Amino acid sequence: MAITEPEETIIKEIEEQRPPFPAGLLSRKEKDKLIERGIRGLYRWYTTRSQESRNWHPDSLNWRALRTDHSPEVNTVIEGFYAIEHYAPDYTIKLTQMMRKSYGRSHFQLRWGSEEEKHADMWRNTLLFLRFRTPEWIDDYMHFLSEGEWQPPWDDPLRMAIYVVIQERATQLNYLNLALIAAGESDKPGFTNSTDPVLVEVAQTIALDEAAHYNFFLEVARLFLYYYPAQTLEALVDVIGNFAMPAQDFHPDMDRFAEALYQGAIYGPRQYTRDVLKMTLKNLSVTSRKALDRGIKQSRRVPDLDGNMVDTAIFDTLDYGSLETAVKRLFDRVKTYEEKIGLDEIDPVHFVPSGLATNPQKT
Repeated sequence: MAITEPEETIIKEIEEQRPPFPAGLLSRKEKDKLIERGIRGLYRWYTTRSQESRNWHPDSLNWRALRTDHSPEVNTVIEGFYAIEHYAPDYTIKLTQMMRKSYGRSHFQLRWGSEEEKHADMWRNTLLFLRFRTPEWIDDYMHFLSEGEWQPPWDDPLRMAIYVVIQERATQLNYLNLALIAAGESDKPGFTNSTDPVLVEVAQTIALDEAAHYNFFLEVARLFLYYYPAQTLEALVDVIGNFAMPAQDFHPDMDRFAEALYQGAIYGPRQYTRDVLKMTLKNLSVTSRKALDRGIKQSRRVPDLDGNMVDTAIFDTLDYGSLETAVKRLFDRVKTYEEKIGLDEIDPVHFVPSGLATNPQKT
């Protein structure tokens, strides 16, 4: 029987159905093990750095030097910041429970909670020493807030990994912008003539913690994005489309608080888009918001090594080479840290490529 060449239209149809990238060379079990090992090492590195560089106490500031004549707008902002940080126990308990199967993530949440608790105490001290509210009023406010109970916006650890990246960056931005106001750098009505060195120290000290938290959660998100790109990109789209700062529903006058943030150029839609979302996507090696949405719509399903059907990411969405470099840098950092204490002799950490960056199957 003569062998005939397949028709050009059939070849074209087959090529169009071929996914642009493979599902990966690693099994789910292998990827999960690599992610957990990276997070566990990152957690130990983080706690060492935290103790060495950010071991402060809320009562150590010169509180008597805090101004007591700030504008109502500044006072409103601080009152709102205390309300959000007040829920540190809820944040810690709920997220630790959700992450309990991951040693690195769950134990980090405990350390994170101890640092967030200091933020609540710091803002409570600020409220007291501002003296625009009586101690009795602040106690009543605290009890009112305690009647509410924060719940995670998702019960999915992957989506919460993405959510906390955005949330920590947004919180850091809030405090950095307040620090600028307290440094006398605002020309916004209600926020001029607000120079206060103590308030600068308060805002900057907490912002430094939030930056450290952001960087930790960013590394976690990168690990998931590197080894599970399609699923993580889908989670990222979901979180971005539904993001809101925590505990807003429990603030007794959320409209007044949000208006003060907006009027002071501390936080609003512009700051969220430009300084939170754009930076977060860049740090995750996502090329753009439009590319992200387009990539999700164009993803295809292929079998992985375990025989499960999974979505493939359209890698135009990601600068996957840069992402791989960042993940490899994380493993190198953990390796260097563990070599100093001898863990490398017992449980060495190794970076293992996903295989996606080096085995493209482009159409």
